Amino acid sequence: MSRELMNTKEVARYLDIHEKQVYLLIKAGKIPCTKITGKWIFPVKLIDEWLQNSIADGLRKAGKRVHSVEGSLLAAGSNDPVMDILISTFKKYHPAFTIFSANTGSVNGLKALNAGLTDIAFSHLLDPRTGDYNIPFLKEYCPDHQPVVVNLFYRRIGFLAGRAGKKIFNGWENLADKRLRFVNRQSGSGIRVLLDDELKKRGIAPEKITGYDAEVYTHLEVGLSIVSGEADCGIASAATAKIFDLKFLPLISERFDMILDQKTFFEPAVQAFIETLRSDEFRKRVENIGGYDFKDSGRILHSP
Repeated sequence: MSRELMNTKEVARYLDIHEKQVYLLIKAGKIPCTKITGKWIFPVKLIDEWLQNSIADGLRKAGKRVHSVEGSLLAAGSNDPVMDILISTFKKYHPAFTIFSANTGSVNGLKALNAGLTDIAFSHLLDPRTGDYNIPFLKEYCPDHQPVVVNLFYRRIGFLAGRAGKKIFNGWENLADKRLRFVNRQSGSGIRVLLDDELKKRGIAPEKITGYDAEVYTHLEVGLSIVSGEADCGIASAATAKIFDLKFLPLISERFDMILDQKTFFEPAVQAFIETLRSDEFRKRVENIGGYDFKDSGRILHSP
């Protein structure tokens, strides 16, 4: 089906459950869906929101952080194309452990960590005053914790655009051209924070950008929006540009970190995750994609 909708088989794979369980959820009215021409349809965005709300509600009812599966970790925050490769490699070599990850954006990931709703926050928030990532935001978004910041990788970020067509995109100089359709990341994501800061510095009003309010939640969605013709340009990683064979105009090389409580850092699952990050198996799987630097991977950049 389209990237925005799933059928029962697709949502079963997405949730890693049996298709029969999907029908039980439908019957109980516990999953967002609609019936069109006799078939059940599941909007991807609503399913993601339902997952995040279900996790949050369950944890609130418990009154404390809990794991539904022994050896599992909850993660929330930013998104990157190679994170799926990292998590799948982690599952392959450490089957006793599992990471459940939700794409909430960097800001909401840190807020969830502070509220005890997640074990790990993935973030790449740039502080324009210091030029540092994530650490300057800990007091604002994680005031109730003294978290550890561990680097995962550095990645190249830039504008993505189609390689052909009448509408030629040249970056900041014609971003506000009304003929160009932009696809944006959601509010609170690191990409959105970067964009809004640059627009402010350059004196470009957001309302002048066609598609500024057209939000998606992942890098791959940015690429898909351009390939499908829904948009002409957007901001995402160099890896996304390569995956979809899109034009890439580099903007910045940014730091992508994992933030977690000091006690969580010493859990076996976290140490196994860091071991996977440093493994030859993972590095070999991503080296041909390009756009990543693992010089500080697994290194503690900040601790209480």
